Amino acid sequence: MDIKIYRENAKSKNEKAAQARDSGDGSAAPCTSSSIDQKQKLSGDCVTSTCSERFCRISCEIDLISVSLLVLSLVTRMYKLQEPKYIVFDELHYGKYVSLYMRNTFFFDSHPPLGKQLIAALAYLMGFDGTYKFDRIGSPYNESVPLFALRFIPALCGSLFIPVTYHLMLEIGLTQWTSVLAALLLLFDNAVLTQSRFILMESMLLLFSTFGLLSILKFRKYYCEQFCIFWWFWLIIGSFSLTCALCVKYSGFYSCCLAIAILGRDFWVSLSSPKITNLTLIIRLLIQTLVGALIPVIVYLVIFYFHLTVLYKAGPHDSVMTSAFQASLEGGLASITKGQPLVVAHGSQITLRHSRGRTCWLHSHTHVYPIRYMDKRGSSHQQQVTCYSFKDVNNWWIVKRPDKNDLVVDTVDTIKHGDIIQLVHGLTSRALNSHDVAAPMSPQCQEVSCYIDYNVSMPAQNLWRVEILNRDRYDDSWCTIHSLIRLIHVDSSQALKYSGRQLPDWGFHQHEIVADRIINQDDTIWNVEEHRYTKSENQKDREREMISAEMIPTTPTKLSFWDKFFELQYKMIFTTVSSVQNHMYSSEPSEWPLMSRGIAYWVANNSNAQIHLLGNLIIWYSATFSLLLYCSLFIFYLLRRRRLCNDLDSSKWEKFKFIGQVFLTGYLLHYVPYFFVDRTLFLHHYLPAFCFKVFLMAGLLEHIYTVFIDVLKAKWLAYSFIILLFIWISSIFVVFRQFSVLSYGVVQLTTSDIIGLRWRDTWDFIVHKN
Repeated sequence: MDIKIYRENAKSKNEKAAQARDSGDGSAAPCTSSSIDQKQKLSGDCVTSTCSERFCRISCEIDLISVSLLVLSLVTRMYKLQEPKYIVFDELHYGKYVSLYMRNTFFFDSHPPLGKQLIAALAYLMGFDGTYKFDRIGSPYNESVPLFALRFIPALCGSLFIPVTYHLMLEIGLTQWTSVLAALLLLFDNAVLTQSRFILMESMLLLFSTFGLLSILKFRKYYCEQFCIFWWFWLIIGSFSLTCALCVKYSGFYSCCLAIAILGRDFWVSLSSPKITNLTLIIRLLIQTLVGALIPVIVYLVIFYFHLTVLYKAGPHDSVMTSAFQASLEGGLASITKGQPLVVAHGSQITLRHSRGRTCWLHSHTHVYPIRYMDKRGSSHQQQVTCYSFKDVNNWWIVKRPDKNDLVVDTVDTIKHGDIIQLVHGLTSRALNSHDVAAPMSPQCQEVSCYIDYNVSMPAQNLWRVEILNRDRYDDSWCTIHSLIRLIHVDSSQALKYSGRQLPDWGFHQHEIVADRIINQDDTIWNVEEHRYTKSENQKDREREMISAEMIPTTPTKLSFWDKFFELQYKMIFTTVSSVQNHMYSSEPSEWPLMSRGIAYWVANNSNAQIHLLGNLIIWYSATFSLLLYCSLFIFYLLRRRRLCNDLDSSKWEKFKFIGQVFLTGYLLHYVPYFFVDRTLFLHHYLPAFCFKVFLMAGLLEHIYTVFIDVLKAKWLAYSFIILLFIWISSIFVVFRQFSVLSYGVVQLTTSDIIGLRWRDTWDFIVHKN
């Protein structure tokens, strides 16, 4: 075995790589070491030895710098990892999810489950039983919680992220010194440190995204040795890692887009190469597309298969899912609905659940619509019909054929697709009705009510046609749980719809129900959740049945993995999870580059020891300035080159341009979308974009040094620049140490200490007055 210490001259090595990778138009050079020169094209970057030679030769390279960075990362991330022994910020949510995994209890989260699964796996191995209740931020952990194990996976990922950053910068073509600098900048950033020490997802997201991007860049080196073992290896590993980023948080999708953009750029450049045949290009595109699609699909499905297999018990988030999904879980709704009749018939007592989006049930009560609404429009003054988000006796309705009055079910008269019915409210015995009157909150739609006969010229219009949408999977019969239906008002041909709007005080802030002429939309879909047959004709007896009835469980409802999977995806993507919009530590994307606001994660009850998410101010401001400087330099160079003034030679220009194409694009992909997100945002959402900004800053610093030493031939400027860099790095370390007390939370601070750390008026620290 050939063991080497990795200490070669990195500048020479990476200059060759940069010249080979970034010189431009896509022609493929022969796969020999002598062919790597400034003329070699981007898509034809070759390694210096053949793939078969490397495959047969076993060597072990020990990168001392990488190992040193890993050790430093482990020290800073693992130091007093069990402190503080209290719930810190979003540990409240993620810890609760882990505990639900331990108890096999279903939960709903708008992000994929991989990060939570990794933490839960280690917690399971350490004997965590999930009985601890994550009830509020600041609650103490008891002895049953393996706190080190719960925080270990994020801390480990945060530690591995630093050496991966170092290798990413090397792979992009930067020198070893620059790569070390980029890694140190993230090592000494307080925000990255804080996010890596608790039960949070960002460190895993950063690791998988960065390693996936590194793998894609390594894959590019084998364009001239297509389909060799390393070509396949790095393509598969890159696809796998980027999919893992996506499966930690959906924001990992932006990193996937960046990788696709890099490969798409390379393919576009290679189209102009006369040395690559059309067949080779087509095969390469098809295989990359196939692998890039197949690996993510397999990984994504496996993760959700495990998720849905493990979580088979009913839990606190069941109501988000459809009735069929809930009924397939052990306990909860399943214990109510297992024994109920399957087929809806004349005389059936049912609850109608809104099947898509917000969970609520068709509801009515004795109160009527006001005579006039706030905008002076008149109403029908009929009994209110709403969509109510809680189980209630007023959610019960009785299905009735128009030509029958006896509601007792002796012989089952099945309701089928296309049948005309009336829906009679269970407790008030008034039929669901709609008139040509504008709805209270949605005047473009028609009001829905329960009909009261006021002896005026407004006869009842209470006939509804049942349309079963998924009858191809079952049959034409209206079935409990499974059948997805629309109710079409016969007189107006409009569909019963949940509008999503909230009624004012007179409607008890319940949600509006309307009849809409646009029939084919998700909010017009309903299903029967609870169901029983009427046993008594007496109204008082029926009311007692509705209030006290109890179902007897028999056999559970079964749903296939695919049914559950597709429903869960729909809910995760389209269901808006309620979020506090006025959180005191929320922030806008425009505030992130200058770190106008931090986040109070935790504060001790009896002292000012606290965890507060703030980055290293010098790094954040320097990176923001570097972003503007890079853009300015890029425009300056473009204008100069347009005037045929080539200040940079071809290799330096391509390298400068490629750094921007990767890192500036990565920054914009991870930052700009948040301006269009309608939800509560926090500073930690900016961390992926911040890392790309730091990568760009490191590349810009190397470029400035190169300009001083190679273009301007001013060594004194280069040496002065290095001295300033050392001063700048020293100040970064000083700030890191000063603010590390807010990352670790183990130092009892005085009021004056907290005030001394408040460098900006917009930073809101929590202070206990002594």
